[in-house]
Amino acid sequence: MSVLSAIIIIFGLCLFEVISSIDNAIINAEVLSTMSKRARRWFLVWGILIAVFVIRGFLPWLIVWMVNPSLGPINSMTATFSSDPSVQHSIEQSAPILMAGGGIFLIFLFLHWLFLEEKHFGLPRTEKFFLRQGVWFYAAVSLVLSFIVWHAIKINPMMALGAVIGSSAFFITHGFKQNAEQNEKNLLEAKLSDLSKIFYLEIIDATFSIDGVLGAFAFTLSIPLILLGNGLGALVVRQLTIKGISKIKDYIYLKNGAMYSILVLGLIMVLRAFGQPIPELVSPILTFIIIGYFYFRSVSVIKSRERA
Repeated sequence: MSVLSAIIIIFGLCLFEVISSIDNAIINAEVLSTMSKRARRWFLVWGILIAVFVIRGFLPWLIVWMVNPSLGPINSMTATFSSDPSVQHSIEQSAPILMAGGGIFLIFLFLHWLFLEEKHFGLPRTEKFFLRQGVWFYAAVSLVLSFIVWHAIKINPMMALGAVIGSSAFFITHGFKQNAEQNEKNLLEAKLSDLSKIFYLEIIDATFSIDGVLGAFAFTLSIPLILLGNGLGALVVRQLTIKGISKIKDYIYLKNGAMYSILVLGLIMVLRAFGQPIPELVSPILTFIIIGYFYFRSVSVIKSRERA
């Protein structure tokens, strides 16, 4: 991998992490507004270290280790930079399992947004149509999972298992997210200690970070690059949480861009699981294009409001 390719991948990861973490940043900002200055300062300093090095550093390494138990903890971290043929072979053999699970997770995430979540309509005809068909969400994801498992089991039963695990991971983390959003108002009104609120924010951050971590594998299998890109994105999100979240809310179509990026990354992961050779640079380039499109659509809305 060239230095230029690595830089493009890192910035693509950073952008994807920032855009996919908007909801997390909004929750963080609203909870932090009820905390003391000392607690906010602690969250910014130590919370960043936890978010970057513990969560976004630990999860990718853990995932690679889980699908490559023979590598051990050290080789799992350095595997993509190793020239050892046995290590490379292990990565190649296990990659379809990871790609199938991560791809299903991301596709389900997009379909849930498309069918069930309230949104600003970036593509009005398409998004309004699917929102009216919300009752079909569970049928849609069941058919998608059945289709992937049916074809995967003929190639590699472990890849089919990976798809099922990805589906389970989606519903588990989705349950945590829904609970967090429903309880946010109660948390703001409750007289809890700052320590309790910090603990709550760290748990929510861990839950929301799974989207970004799994999506990162559509960019690269290199753990160091994922750590750099997602870590840089987490730092940007922390700054937006304190200084600019109100402005970010004005860009009403950024969430649309994040979700369509998630769909594309999920499809790329599934295609790679089935052996399609998609270059690593495709993921960051498409991410830049999709998010850029919805960013400029948001800018046009802001300008039209200012003229009104």
